[in-house]
Amino acid sequence: MSATSRHDPVFAAVDLGATSGRVITGRVGADELVLTEAHRFANTPVRLPDGLRWDVLALYQGVLEGLRAAARTGPVASVGIDTWAVDYGLLDSDGALLGVPFHYRDDRNTPAAEQVLTHIGAQELYGIGGLQHLPFNTVFQLAAHRETAQWEAARTLLLMPDLLVYWLTGTVGAEVTNASTTGLFDARTGTWSDALIRRLGLDRSLFPPLREPGERAGTLLAHVAGLTGLPLGTPVTTVASHDTASAVAAVPATEPGFAYVSCGTWSLAGLELDSPVLTEASRAANFTNERGIDGTVRYLRNIMGMWLLEECRRTWERDGAATSLSGLLADAARARPFAAVIDPDDAVFLAPGDMPSRIDAALTRTGQALPEGRGGYVRCVLESLALAHRRTLREAARLAGRDLTRIHLVGGGSRNELLCQWTADATGLPVTAGPAEATALGNVLLQARAHGLVGGPADMRRLVARTQELRHYAPQGDIAAWDGAADRLSARV
Repeated sequence: MSATSRHDPVFAAVDLGATSGRVITGRVGADELVLTEAHRFANTPVRLPDGLRWDVLALYQGVLEGLRAAARTGPVASVGIDTWAVDYGLLDSDGALLGVPFHYRDDRNTPAAEQVLTHIGAQELYGIGGLQHLPFNTVFQLAAHRETAQWEAARTLLLMPDLLVYWLTGTVGAEVTNASTTGLFDARTGTWSDALIRRLGLDRSLFPPLREPGERAGTLLAHVAGLTGLPLGTPVTTVASHDTASAVAAVPATEPGFAYVSCGTWSLAGLELDSPVLTEASRAANFTNERGIDGTVRYLRNIMGMWLLEECRRTWERDGAATSLSGLLADAARARPFAAVIDPDDAVFLAPGDMPSRIDAALTRTGQALPEGRGGYVRCVLESLALAHRRTLREAARLAGRDLTRIHLVGGGSRNELLCQWTADATGLPVTAGPAEATALGNVLLQARAHGLVGGPADMRRLVARTQELRHYAPQGDIAAWDGAADRLSARV
């Protein structure tokens, strides 16, 4: 007999990524963890005259439609929301949204970051927040937003998942894993940094009370219950609302010494620690200390991930070329190894647009030949990502004083067999790939934990390891060839 049944409670996980959103239902039993996609919808940014914005109303409508679909699958025990980090909406004194939230890829952020760093040094910022320097960190976005009419009217700042929770429940809060990505959160104390907020001339009242994963955020408003078909009083449970934090919670690690790569639009590569690493060496290496569940620290670095490949595909599709992923990967497997390598973190790759042309420019600038055919470009991207995983994880282990025994590669990139194998080859470490749906699994598991159906992090990870499809990749091939490619790249960056 199955450990779960039609009568088991359903947990609805709202999982919003940079290109699409989903509502997934999950059922949790002693030896079963089953996800079902209830609804999927596009997340398409909008270019307005004043910048790149998120179509947040379309996202909210997609959430409501997804919850309506979830309601048809069984009794929904609770709802949890995770999204990307750093972006936010501003509310006025009536609780109304002021304008359309900016997209983190908008080009307003770089000059604002430079202004902040002239006022408060990079060392001081890092000593408090412990964040990797990225021009789109919330602290820099807020500097870009000041001196506007919207800012003058703002009374509350809500990060994207908190904004959606507010619309569902009417309650205001800031979930800690996402708050920790703002640059205004104290990595040591796990609270808002009042001192830094004052130094930047921000109004402390903008920042709502913090919430921990597992807390009840509220219950559905009456009109939301009516629109979705969910019962009045259905709870909304605070999960690890930064999608990477939910993904790391579902890493199926059963032994110490593991590293993780949460690979999707971004590759988030790092370690789970008990305390932050706030040394000058860590700052210089551009590592971030973000909050995980139960007070843990996600010590990692953001790497430009499958975004590079997806932007290549979009460009080729606009040119009328066939771009099936399986065909491109087959071509990449046949392409010449290490013909060209790039630094995925080069800022030239951040914005949307013609990625193959930007790869060409980067290769020309570093004296390398251009790839041969689309397979050559795909191989260049994937080998470069594997090298970036290697560099990042080795640096993280050195800075944190850890020895690594295995890499867990989760998220959509775990389906890419070439990337998984080449990450194993480049690092010399075994790679366990999967689950692909780590973010939604983490979301569901944290809701189930709040309802007493599963234990702490170790129990959750063992359940994932027992129930989800995983693939294992042992290092093979010539490590000297990867060493040579890494040396070539470091000499040219």
